[in-house]
Amino acid sequence: MLQYAPLTVADGRRHSVIWPIAMAAVALSMRRRLSWILYGLSLLVFLMFFFGQYLLSWAQGQTAETTIRIGFIRTDPTRLIGVLRDALHMNGGAQTYRNFVTLQGSMVVIVLALAGSVLIGNDFRCGSLAFYLAKPLARWHYLAGKGLAVALMVNLMTTLPALVLFVQYGFLDSWEYFVRDGQRLGAVSIGSVRIPLQGPNPLLFGIVGYGALLTVCLSIMLLATSCWLRKTVPLIMVWTTVFFFFRLVAVALVDGLQYDARWRLLDLWNDMTLVGGTCLGLGSESFRSSRQPAAAEALVVLSMVCVACLIYLSRQIRAVEVVG
Repeated sequence: MLQYAPLTVADGRRHSVIWPIAMAAVALSMRRRLSWILYGLSLLVFLMFFFGQYLLSWAQGQTAETTIRIGFIRTDPTRLIGVLRDALHMNGGAQTYRNFVTLQGSMVVIVLALAGSVLIGNDFRCGSLAFYLAKPLARWHYLAGKGLAVALMVNLMTTLPALVLFVQYGFLDSWEYFVRDGQRLGAVSIGSVRIPLQGPNPLLFGIVGYGALLTVCLSIMLLATSCWLRKTVPLIMVWTTVFFFFRLVAVALVDGLQYDARWRLLDLWNDMTLVGGTCLGLGSESFRSSRQPAAAEALVVLSMVCVACLIYLSRQIRAVEVVG
């Protein structure tokens, strides 16, 4: 009979196994050429916002001392460009970042649906999960590692590019943008000079909060659906139904048939957009359709979905026989 030496890990270093699991999962998902193509397409949305802000700022600076004639009216082109920036929501405001994340949403959902079977589905189908759990790590270490892999992919497509746009607009506008509307923290006296201190722009915390919301919700939902379906095609069909078909149903019920606005809670991406908009300081009036449920109700629905997914994951992981 073959004898295997037991693998032991010090108690204080057990949490370190999460990172290798996450890195292995990301490496597996990135072996597909299609994943790189989709990441490239998502980069196009970022480049549209990045160069759009730059070009509008450059045009506004070039036309600062000129006027143009529109009919019988002479007007300042700088003002027209400012109106255009506000209309396109490329003014560095809260809607700029919400629109960016919303446009990235479709690509994020597709990338995660394709990666789901590789991240966790194959471990169930091929029996690899039993060998993971045979190592000196807890079941939650395995889930945390896979969840961290999903979190890295989500933040690479949403939070990190949004933070780059935040920094870019601060350099294009002025340094005051980084502390605009920030909380006053008092002042520091240097000799006879008193320098006021101010906290960072609240939009920075809003972007991070929005990204954290997407990370938690999408990670938990992807792990649960991958554990349930385990294959790519069924997983894509379910995610298409949840994030695209339910959106059409919600729009038809609320905007078409004039049902109660709470029917829009069926659209989970809209729920995340509502709560994320609240993190950015936006209300329901900023949506194209003002008939929106309360952000608190959307948060309750997302919490219930995540709790249900965690319960399902716990039961499925515990049902796996560990190879001794």
